[in-house]
Amino acid sequence: MSKLEMKFVNDIAGKFFVPAYQRGYRWGTDEVRRLLEDVFALKGHDGQATKNYCLQPIVVKKFGDDEFELIDGQQRLTTLFLIYEYMHKFSNGFIEAPKFSLEYKTRDKSAEFLANIDVSRKNENIDFYFMANAYEQIEKWFNEKGQKSAVMGNLNNFFTYNVKVIWYEIDETEDAAAMFTRLNIGKIPLTSAELVKAAFLSNENCNVDGRRQDEIALQWDNLEKDLHVDSLWYFLTNSAAEKYQTRIDLILDLIADKKVDDRDKYSTFFYFDDLKKRGDDLNELWQKIVRNFLLLKDWHENHELYHKIGYLIASGYKSLSDIYSESKKQKNKREFLSRLDEFIKASIKLKDGENYSDWNYNDDAERIRRLLLLFNVESVRQNGEQSQWFAFDKYKFSADGKSSWSLEHIHAVKSQEVGTQEQWREWLKLHRESLEISHDENKNLIDEIDGLLRLKEIKGDKFRTLRQKILEKLSPETMTEDAIDKIANLALLKCENNSALGNSVFDVKRNEIIKLDMAGAFIPFCTKMAFLKYYTASEKNQLHFWSATDRREYIRAINDKLKDFLAEPIKFADKED
Repeated sequence: MSKLEMKFVNDIAGKFFVPAYQRGYRWGTDEVRRLLEDVFALKGHDGQATKNYCLQPIVVKKFGDDEFELIDGQQRLTTLFLIYEYMHKFSNGFIEAPKFSLEYKTRDKSAEFLANIDVSRKNENIDFYFMANAYEQIEKWFNEKGQKSAVMGNLNNFFTYNVKVIWYEIDETEDAAAMFTRLNIGKIPLTSAELVKAAFLSNENCNVDGRRQDEIALQWDNLEKDLHVDSLWYFLTNSAAEKYQTRIDLILDLIADKKVDDRDKYSTFFYFDDLKKRGDDLNELWQKIVRNFLLLKDWHENHELYHKIGYLIASGYKSLSDIYSESKKQKNKREFLSRLDEFIKASIKLKDGENYSDWNYNDDAERIRRLLLLFNVESVRQNGEQSQWFAFDKYKFSADGKSSWSLEHIHAVKSQEVGTQEQWREWLKLHRESLEISHDENKNLIDEIDGLLRLKEIKGDKFRTLRQKILEKLSPETMTEDAIDKIANLALLKCENNSALGNSVFDVKRNEIIKLDMAGAFIPFCTKMAFLKYYTASEKNQLHFWSATDRREYIRAINDKLKDFLAEPIKFADKED
């Protein structure tokens, strides 16, 4: 079984062997100085440390008395060795020499060099160069600080009483080379979750017998597997999967109450390690982890909770941690739902004296995006016998790997004064398709477009003149300049990587929505409803313009679906008629 503990730097002792599959020491000036500065930053006004500090894990495999194969941590451990060597030499032995040594399977001279640092030999090989350079940087750093003896005394005390490493001793049956590959070649660091798991499954965990440890290991893997289902994962978090090398970290972070702005990578592990040292029963603690996972899964499987919690998280108004904390305060599900409704109302609240119709794209884009997301989520939730579920995973992270759907104009007539030849040509091609529907009526415009597209280079004035003619032809006569940026002309679209489409008229965008829909792409529910004109009565419907009637019916639909959450109904300005 593995062994996991916290060790003060000064307690690290033994012989460490660096196997052939690892490269040599390669830390440069920045890494060396950063380690020194991080430790020195512990110093208070009286010279004493103001807090404790933890370095990244040291991963080893024991094979003899105080003999270890060093799997991960060579760079940090070598730097610590060099710091101790320098302090020991400068203090004339007052500060102890390092209690550990480093040897290299394929670099036997490197061990000799470390035992007797001689910077004049730095150019003999690449390993000597980096070791000597680090040693010189250590000397330079101490010289810059002044009062070297006092600074060294402080650092030595910090290494003895304040600076720790996470000591992870893997089981002797594990493949050290495979572990090294996972941690280094793949650039995947140890996570808090992996360290917590090691604590549960270590020999020191006397509260859990071998059979129970096997059960925990299997359950752990099953929880991790469940969290790799995107519909569950993106319901719970807005973070891309890449942020969590092990997804169960999300559950552990909740229990440890890790804050969003907590930059300490291993704070969750420290929380569980403190519980272990306090003597808490790790078997009971594991049951708590499972119960919390099942709670989140229950939210995911409950149609109403799924949509309300999912909206609050996706909108960015509340985090999973906020909602989890709130759930613990409520006596029952009814009170919890009531509290969620209060959060939702607050997420789209109005300022004093304003109406939602005052919101505009330039000043209130985030508030409108949140309102329209709620419109989409609630429309799906209220549609049918709980048969439809809003796809938060596809909304947040689409199959093309690009960002979520953003706030865009349904009908855009914004000026495109600046653009590339490629963007202008794309814009003309997109709008040519819409003009072709009534080919005879628009033949002259189509001919002008074809004429420009045949040119090797399109002049800006020619493009702008033709663009204005096309807009006049494809724009509704009743839409005012003010109405363009209001809620009635905004939807969740995906134009951020296509400026030509983003600056296009309604009919062009409608054609693209139809193409996406036919290809099976995810389109937010209400976006699809708007562009396919489902909100407008058929007798008033015309397909190619986003008219005042369309905008009024769109607002009416929003008011209907969000009546329980809007501070007051959204007004539709009569002057748009």
